[in-house]
Amino acid sequence: MDRTILHSDMNSCYASIELLHHPELRGKPLAVGGDPEARHGIVLAKDQLAKKAGVQTGMALWQAKQVCPNITFLPPRMDLYLRFSKLAHEIYGEYTDQQEAFGIDESWLDVTGSCSCKGDGLTIAKEISNRVKYELGITVSIGVSWNKIFAKLGSDYKKPDAITVFNRGNYKELVWPLPVQDLLYVGNATQKKLNNYGIRTIGDLAGASPDFLKGRLGKMGLVLSIFANGEDQTPVSAENFHAPVKSIGNSTTTPRDLVSDEDVSIIVYLLAESVSARLRENNFAGTVVEISVRDNELCSFTRQRKLPMATDITAEIADAAMQLFKESYRWQKPIRSVGVRATGLVDALSPVQMNLFVDNAYRERLQKMDQAVDDIRRRFGFYSIQRGLMFSDKKLSAVNAKEDHTVHPHGYMEQGNRTGVEGLAI
Repeated sequence: MDRTILHSDMNSCYASIELLHHPELRGKPLAVGGDPEARHGIVLAKDQLAKKAGVQTGMALWQAKQVCPNITFLPPRMDLYLRFSKLAHEIYGEYTDQQEAFGIDESWLDVTGSCSCKGDGLTIAKEISNRVKYELGITVSIGVSWNKIFAKLGSDYKKPDAITVFNRGNYKELVWPLPVQDLLYVGNATQKKLNNYGIRTIGDLAGASPDFLKGRLGKMGLVLSIFANGEDQTPVSAENFHAPVKSIGNSTTTPRDLVSDEDVSIIVYLLAESVSARLRENNFAGTVVEISVRDNELCSFTRQRKLPMATDITAEIADAAMQLFKESYRWQKPIRSVGVRATGLVDALSPVQMNLFVDNAYRERLQKMDQAVDDIRRRFGFYSIQRGLMFSDKKLSAVNAKEDHTVHPHGYMEQGNRTGVEGLAI
């Protein structure tokens, strides 16, 4: 028997919540996106008026001001948005204990067990939509399907305040004509590759040979084939489920564009300090370092490298990240955001095979220095001690990466791979 999966997406979440608290701004274009003077951030959310004017999520604030001169910017208030998210989950919890957050404003709900007493998926979706509207004052768009991928497509299909059902009888007519980039995990690079092979719609992808897709995209090609055909069986996590920690990372949008290796080095060290401090707090060491970079036109790339030894040392993480950056970027455009991540985590207290080509006495001194910095900052605050590098640009270094820029999105397959593709990690 098919499952009944809903995907609920709060419409223009941040902006909608802000309008509840700023009714005087109704009827005027609004965007949530940080400090327009410091430009410490980008457009995180916009209301419908700003969207119609051409404002897009991810735009720099000055760009949004150009396309919509009368726009009002409000700084994000994450504590407020989290409170509304929690209230929405309390409503969802009255229909199922299988509810999986996909960010603050999106959630999958497996209501299969509730259909016998509360009606079919469409009936439950209508009830949830009405309750969110009247109890919280905001609207949601909900997709209804038998799998998570099509349910999410449904919530994006019509906005705002809409419900879309994709079932076995209509998905070929409604889903398959959609652009292939509408499918989860088809980003810009994958879209371009698929388009080059004549695959432009989800239907094209569904009809393509799995062996062909694997040859062009690796194992992810098989996953996308399964997604497009509605065959994904990935479960909805149970309420309050927490997957084992598989990586620790941090990223930030910089106060100004980065235009040199020296600029990037400041941000990389700030992020590496944050990552290494969290590794130590949780008794982990990373065996792989990953860096992600996005330029001022929102083009991005990610690179990673396996380390000679597992580490929680700031300098080793930062040096590996900078080496990856220098090998991968040629300064065609300024950079807007950078991320650093440690993956392949191991227990920091487990025995380690010594490496004859590594100065272990020096590594031990670096570890003690990091621990001393942790202690000083714990007692006297983050800015009580900083590396000399940070004084070369106080605007860039005025970022407390550990406290101010923490985002831990959930992976789609954090409970395990249910696509049938072995060895895949997303």
